[in-house]
Amino acid sequence: MQDTVSNILEKKTDEDLLQGSAITSSSEVTVPPRLIDQVIGQDAAVEVIKKAATQRRHVMMIGNPGTGKSMLAKAMAELLPKEELKDILVYPNVEDSNNPIIRTVAAGRGKQIVAAHKAEAAKRKQMRNTLVMLLIFGIIGYALIAGQALMGIIAAAFIFMALQYSRPREDAMIPKLLVSSEPNSIAPFIDGTGSHAGALLGDVRHDPFQSGGLETPAHDRVEAGAIHRANGGVLFIDEINTLTPHSQQNLLTALQEGEFPITGQSERSSGAMVRTEAVPCRFIMIAAGNLDAMQGMHPALRSRIRGYGYEVYMQDTMLDTPENREKFIRFIAQEVKNDGKIPHFDRSAIEEVIREAQRRSNRKGHLTLKLREMGGLIRVAGDIARQESADVTSARHVLAAKNTARSIEQQISDEYIHRSRDYDLTVVTGTQVGRVNGLAVMGADSGSVLPIVAEVTPTQGAAGTVIATGLLKEIAQESIKNVSAILKKFTGKDIKNMDIHIQFIGTYGGVEGDSASISVATAVISAIEGIPVKQDLAMTGSLSVRGDVLPIGGVTYKIEAAAKAGIKTVIIPKANLGDVLIEDRYRSMVEVIPVAHIEEVLEAALVPQNRELFLDKLKKIAAEPVKKALESSAIGGTHLAA
Repeated sequence: MQDTVSNILEKKTDEDLLQGSAITSSSEVTVPPRLIDQVIGQDAAVEVIKKAATQRRHVMMIGNPGTGKSMLAKAMAELLPKEELKDILVYPNVEDSNNPIIRTVAAGRGKQIVAAHKAEAAKRKQMRNTLVMLLIFGIIGYALIAGQALMGIIAAAFIFMALQYSRPREDAMIPKLLVSSEPNSIAPFIDGTGSHAGALLGDVRHDPFQSGGLETPAHDRVEAGAIHRANGGVLFIDEINTLTPHSQQNLLTALQEGEFPITGQSERSSGAMVRTEAVPCRFIMIAAGNLDAMQGMHPALRSRIRGYGYEVYMQDTMLDTPENREKFIRFIAQEVKNDGKIPHFDRSAIEEVIREAQRRSNRKGHLTLKLREMGGLIRVAGDIARQESADVTSARHVLAAKNTARSIEQQISDEYIHRSRDYDLTVVTGTQVGRVNGLAVMGADSGSVLPIVAEVTPTQGAAGTVIATGLLKEIAQESIKNVSAILKKFTGKDIKNMDIHIQFIGTYGGVEGDSASISVATAVISAIEGIPVKQDLAMTGSLSVRGDVLPIGGVTYKIEAAAKAGIKTVIIPKANLGDVLIEDRYRSMVEVIPVAHIEEVLEAALVPQNRELFLDKLKKIAAEPVKKALESSAIGGTHLAA
């Protein structure tokens, strides 16, 4: 079996990932001019965006971060049919200053109107100032002639102050350009992610000088919100569930009515008294988020999108085919072009990036579509090449970038592995009863060793219990129940007379998932039977109630974590063998054993005194389901014959 595993890993590492492609550098790849054509791996989402743009429908995109949601939203703005964009102006209301008037004009016309009003106001101001100066000079001249110079100066100063205080404010009647658009431009794209109520819905600035002729006109304090600036275009809101229910309700109103008045969002602000006429906000909304976004989303808002638009789930992997590899090469070229500062990637660097895309997919025969993370790797590799003044980015730069651009979880995992070895929390030599090195995933791209210890004691109650500690979350707790269901079968002992204690060591962040099931089962069986477990061995795998070892996630990162910790052998589910894509530096450090049933796990992990007797027992246990099936078949045949 080990030869098979080694051959598989070697074959994957030595595979020519660009076989059949004549590409020698990413500089040879043509980058499409339209954003929609640059999206890779999201064919269903691309089709939805095209349809939604044509019919002006709302869209909700749900998926993992970095899979292209914002890029698709920007692409939709490019695809929206050309229509006449509008400028929005706010005018003072002479009858009610707290109710400014809203007017819309053709794109580009708003600036001209405001400029004309400003020129007219400046002209009137200059004329009035000229008349005031003539009056003052006349008074002073007359006083000089009459020999009353002092009284003339005092009179001139008094008149000047009176006129200055009582003069009308020409700027108070100048309209404010609320939303400005350029003629013949594409539809606006506004990102309202994380906006507070004022930034999203519009607001009225607070005026500290509310009287005495120093106050700012109400219409001049009105500020447009994201919904108004997106008029005629696209409003994109990621993590839609983070908006307050009040903001979501107002957003729903704006979607339904196509217009929304602007008022002060703070109850304590003087702007709360100001409320404009309805401001146009006919936009296409693209709401986005992770899977949990639907739980915190206003039901009526989601219903509006579903009833008048589309819902799309963003894929996080795509099939690893020659065609999709070509698309990934194009993605590399796009990142280089968009960055504008890093050199292009040669063939070896492209292969290494695609190999990393395979690793990060955590799924055999697939490439990851978490392209933001891959883009970060590409930029770091390019930075390293540029620092070396290299003409192109090569494979060694990508390998160096993988070490430099480690995630926080990877850095924490590496540090924890070192510390746990220093304090003997992770044991990788010898044998111990009831202790197993499990494996876990930290974050999305790093693994860690998870020591699990089991102890069996006489029950203190009417029946035995299984007590697990280590901040176990829901799925992990259920996996413990599944393990307890098969213990009697493999030990032959009645566990109702014993308490089984299971401790997950060092799980300060909690344990989620059931990938430690075979580790728990092995630790408990070892404790009950008193059979030692190899400590230079680690394992990961889910376990069914019948003892089948089921596939899990993150197998590559778990194996690498075991290798870093000095563990020599790793047991994984047989179904995950195709997912293993460990780096070359770890291949010689660890032996991988794929298993399909719990008996295989016990045979590889336990070290009994009488191994032959132990193996015979395992064979009998493994044969029991087959024997029962044959007996059941025979009984059924008898009934049929009767």
